[in-house]
Amino acid sequence: MSRAFIKEDAGDFDRPRDFGLPPTDDPSYDLACALALLNGACIGETRAAETATGYRWGDPHLAEHVEKLLGKEEELPEDQQDRRFMQVARRYLRAAG
Repeated sequence: MSRAFIKEDAGDFDRPRDFGLPPTDDPSYDLACALALLNGACIGETRAAETATGYRWGDPHLAEHVEKLLGKEEELPEDQQDRRFMQVARRYLRAAG
């Protein structure tokens, strides 16, 4: 197998990521966490987003914020919508139950 397909430094180590979160006592913190989880999932960094936010994927506490973010995306003209973001948001809502 080609070495190009082997992730040599794979393991349990999570690289710290800056998701641009406000302080935890900021009223917009949960909305920012919802956005961070969705954006993290879009780029394959769900675990890093979970670590940064303290929330697990599908946490029902953030479902209202995810619905709001999905609704804003759906309101955009179709040619401006981020289909991947919408797909991930719907997947989050299914996981939240």
